[in-house]
Amino acid sequence: MINADEIAGILKQQIASFKQEVHEDQVGTVIQVGDNIARIYGLGSVQMSELVEFPGGLYGIAMNLEEDNVGVVIMGSDTGIKEGDRVKRTGRIISVPVGIATVGRVVNALGQPIDDKGPIDTKQYRTIENIAPTVVERQPVKQPLQTGIKAIDALIPIGKGQRELIIGDRGTGKTAIALDSIINQKGQNVYCIYVAIGQKTSTIASVAQTLSEFGAMEYTTIVAASSNEPASLKYIAPYAGCAMGEHLMYEGKDVLIIYDDLSKHAVAYREISLLLRRPPGREAYPGDIFFLHSRLLERASKLSDEKGGGSLTALPVIETQAGDVSAYIPTNLISITDGQIYLQTGLFHQGIRPAVDVGLSVSRVGGSAQIKAMRSVAGPLKLDLAQYRALAAFAKLGSDLDKATQMQLARGEKLTELLKQPQYQPQPVEDQVLTLFAATKGFVLDVPTERLAEWNRQYLTFMREKHPEVGQAIVQSKVLSDDLAGQLKTAIEAFKKQYQPAAAGV
Repeated sequence: MINADEIAGILKQQIASFKQEVHEDQVGTVIQVGDNIARIYGLGSVQMSELVEFPGGLYGIAMNLEEDNVGVVIMGSDTGIKEGDRVKRTGRIISVPVGIATVGRVVNALGQPIDDKGPIDTKQYRTIENIAPTVVERQPVKQPLQTGIKAIDALIPIGKGQRELIIGDRGTGKTAIALDSIINQKGQNVYCIYVAIGQKTSTIASVAQTLSEFGAMEYTTIVAASSNEPASLKYIAPYAGCAMGEHLMYEGKDVLIIYDDLSKHAVAYREISLLLRRPPGREAYPGDIFFLHSRLLERASKLSDEKGGGSLTALPVIETQAGDVSAYIPTNLISITDGQIYLQTGLFHQGIRPAVDVGLSVSRVGGSAQIKAMRSVAGPLKLDLAQYRALAAFAKLGSDLDKATQMQLARGEKLTELLKQPQYQPQPVEDQVLTLFAATKGFVLDVPTERLAEWNRQYLTFMREKHPEVGQAIVQSKVLSDDLAGQLKTAIEAFKKQYQPAAAGV
């Protein structure tokens, strides 16, 4: 039997619980498209940097909010977009996946994996543009971040939370320094992010392979925006990498990020700006080109203990033309960063590698980012090299030099030779201290310059095998005490007695 009251009750209950859901999309129309830029009519409420969706799932970023249209940078090929296409607002600012799941992966500028290892297993996302920590949220840079390169760790020390510019002409070894710094972080509990901007795909593949060979991909993320990708992806790549590093920093971890290189990033942004019809300024760069890099590099910091004490250390790379450090983009970045490592073509061709010009290079953090043992041996080194450079210029003019000058030149020559270092062979800090102690205390003056590399290798092997306690004491106490220095002098004298220069292989 059908019960009318029961049916009426069910209908009333359904009517009472009925919710009308209206889904509203704001839609615009493409009025012009070309060169990866689209002009869209009808998106009156769109936000700056908001993602908009084109047909086929392609996204773009709203960059120019004009009175009658919106200028959108397309994140991919524009060949499938035509005039009259419908464009939807997403209400989202561009974001990338973050967290430990991104470590060990190669991703594109949108955070999508390109290494054939499957999807990134994370539900955490972070917007690529974020406000930098305030002064109150930071603490001074005082912990060393070892690069493993003697010339840098001794003379231009880098601290956790610092921004140190690597600057030089093409082919002077800028990327080599960046990769050595990443390789040296093995076992140091530092996560690394390498952002490749506008490089050849083969070069990026080579970097990934090199890092894998040295076991560095276990703690490294590569963000790749290759030269054949649109300018829009090159523009967002460093911000995407920074967002990934920032997330780890706020979790209390230490992160090293390399931007290789920001001159190509500036060119990509110039291309986008000119296509969007923004007014050009000096060298055709837009007026906000300084802000482009300052808002990126200011996000590098050493957080206060209340914020977890994490750090993000940035090593931006910039390419100069014919050594011109006074060009527009290099001077901008020099003024933003806390110092620069200047690589010189002349030194590179003389065989001094890494080709660091210790005269023009500087770290504005200085000795506070060094362990005390390194500071005690690096102080005399800076003075000796400065005097050597001044004398070497005059020595070319005349041949009659007094004995003191000849001694100073010989000493500088030996120090320069000892600062040479092969690629992919970063040294632990205790080995660097042992080498520089022997150099600055005059123990290498009687060793022929061409045999110094071999002498140094045998010396470090001798110290590891016969006197391992010296290196361990430097690592643990971080101080070169008078007692330890005495032990070290005795050990070096013992090594020199057994070393045979004539019999050593080169």
